[in-house]
Amino acid sequence: VQLQASGGGLVQAGGSLRLSCAASGRTFSSYAMGWFRQAPGKEREFVAAISWSGGSTHYADSVKGRFTISRDNAKNTVYLQMNSLKPEDTAVYYCAAGGPPNIATMSVIDYWGQGTEVTVSS
Repeated sequence: VQLQASGGGLVQAGGSLRLSCAASGRTFSSYAMGWFRQAPGKEREFVAAISWSGGSTHYADSVKGRFTISRDNAKNTVYLQMNSLKPEDTAVYYCAAGGPPNIATMSVIDYWGQGTEVTVSS
């Protein structure tokens, strides 16, 4: 599976962005999908995950209520809708495919996509 993330950019605090991650390959729906981020000088951290069916989602406390993860298996794409953005959301965002597929824990990462940069100005 190859993953291509897009949708990053510069936005003012309080604004919104939607990230997309397009996957190649016929097995996209076999994987749970997730988003991670890495801010300058910090370690990569979990943001959100979704099970293969979309029936289970999980969020980091820092984004809960502001970010929404979703997926369209027909389009082999996972999305991250980011609302009420804060300067501390500034980071490079990475999508990932992994498992277990039926729950949104991303305890195993099988594939990483390249990052897309999000900058939130105050």
